[in-house]
Amino acid sequence: MTANTLRTFILLAALTGLFMAVGYLIGGTGGALIALVIAGGMNLFAYWNADKMVLRMHGAREITPDERNPALLQFASDTIGMADRAGLPYPRVYVIESDQPNAFATGRNPNNAAVAATTGLLATLNRQEVMGVMAHELAHVRHRDTLTMTVTATLAGAIGFLANFALFFGGGRDRGGFIGALALAILAPLAAGLVQMAISRAREYDADKGGAEICGDPLWLASALEKIERGARQTVNVAAERNPATAHMFIINPLNGQGADNLFSTHPATANRIARLRQLAGAAAHSPAGPWNAQGPWGDDDASNGGNRPDFGGPWG
Repeated sequence: MTANTLRTFILLAALTGLFMAVGYLIGGTGGALIALVIAGGMNLFAYWNADKMVLRMHGAREITPDERNPALLQFASDTIGMADRAGLPYPRVYVIESDQPNAFATGRNPNNAAVAATTGLLATLNRQEVMGVMAHELAHVRHRDTLTMTVTATLAGAIGFLANFALFFGGGRDRGGFIGALALAILAPLAAGLVQMAISRAREYDADKGGAEICGDPLWLASALEKIERGARQTVNVAAERNPATAHMFIINPLNGQGADNLFSTHPATANRIARLRQLAGAAAHSPAGPWNAQGPWGDDDASNGGNRPDFGGPWG
């Protein structure tokens, strides 16, 4: 069993246990058993449908070959070409109407993966930076993080809802009464969040490294993270604020910024991620194999070749 698989089992077991705890507060032993059955059903439902739910929550629209917007068509083509370079099946590519620059990946496995970027990201980043972000999301797909991240969003949101239900309708005297209900209503969603946050941070570092390998240059992603962090702190993502349980899926926390890694952050500190990527680029530059291709595997960017845009190898271009 890989470390990633072990983390997934721990995560789902912890969230299921929290779900049962809230069920016990509401209905005792019978409530806990009912919660266990519901959690099992939710896990099964989430396996097949959570990706569709998350995409719908954020108003994502799939980009198809008959797309009339040339910029979106090129973005989808570049992303699919990047997936081909990574040895992955072609993902579905979505765009989200939001001024906040951000992106995420979802899907139960690489054969059913989807990647989504906001219009704010496409407007803020240059083409190489966008591909650095897409490479990061494709690394999540390759590492099979997307199922866990999507199911976590579903279960964490359900635990918060059930805990609030317990506050108003649960808590007989034999189970702590109103004080117990109040405590669990506060602690259950907090504990669920801590579980998802701790695992999310490790996955983000791994995806940053994997994304650098896929796109060919860690500095593409490092530059993108700087711009996304700045833009995310200045722009409200309305859909993410309505669905905070999905925050850990985004490349940068869409809800608020954190100055350092800590227990209450869904993501590593962006400065730490950028520093690691720059260290990765510097280490490769001094290795016997030679430096990273500073312009990636598809040639120079717009500024360095007289305005000619790089060909990212997509099948639609």
